[in-house]
Amino acid sequence: MEPRLLEGIGLTEAETRVYLALAELGSTKTGPLSTRSKVSYSKIYKILYRLEQKGLVGHIVKGKVKFFKAMEPSRILDYVDEKSRTLEQQRAEIEKALPELESIIPSDDTPESITYYGFKAIKNLLLSMIEELKGGGEYYVLGAMYGEVIGVRPFYKDFHSRRTEKRIKVKMLANPNVRGSIEPETLKDASIRYMPTDLITNMNTYFYNDIAIIILWIKEPIAFYMKSRDAVRSFRTYFDTFWKISKV
Repeated sequence: MEPRLLEGIGLTEAETRVYLALAELGSTKTGPLSTRSKVSYSKIYKILYRLEQKGLVGHIVKGKVKFFKAMEPSRILDYVDEKSRTLEQQRAEIEKALPELESIIPSDDTPESITYYGFKAIKNLLLSMIEELKGGGEYYVLGAMYGEVIGVRPFYKDFHSRRTEKRIKVKMLANPNVRGSIEPETLKDASIRYMPTDLITNMNTYFYNDIAIIILWIKEPIAFYMKSRDAVRSFRTYFDTFWKISKV
């Protein structure tokens, strides 16, 4: 089994190594397990305890010595199912609590600008945008592209699927190097033209209502969020000008 599969369902790297080593060794003491998994002896008991709590490892005592064994592989699915149920329950509880949380945040206390670091933060920022726009809204993009950051293309594929489900439209000026390779989900409810070649950058700008978001798709992505009608007016002026000179 690929270790990344177990890490993807929530096991740490060390837990993954220990579980896979147990699966190979069968019933074993901690010494051989520590050697096979390359996890230090001082940490092996803590990791085994966590795996037992997750229902993936069991043990028996023979002559006052503990022998550990990986549970049958089907227990991995049980663990995933249990985790999914817990997440659904937590989501339902958070949804109920959102109105209370929103009510205690002063409406006039919204920062004028925020800087976001990292791909995960930027993904959440863009998903918040389509939540805020709701059905029938529209936003604009300057310099749309995928860049070289791992995971950007799959994210945009999912992002635009969510956008079209909410009937949100987009008017987009894309970099010419994505012509012919744009994900099909992006094309729905979208008006797209392509910028001149000499204007290609690794930066794109989103704007809607009184919000502007500038994203730099560099090795460690950065986004700048601004709440400013003046900024949006300026970006709209640039957008309209470039739209006239750009190609379909």
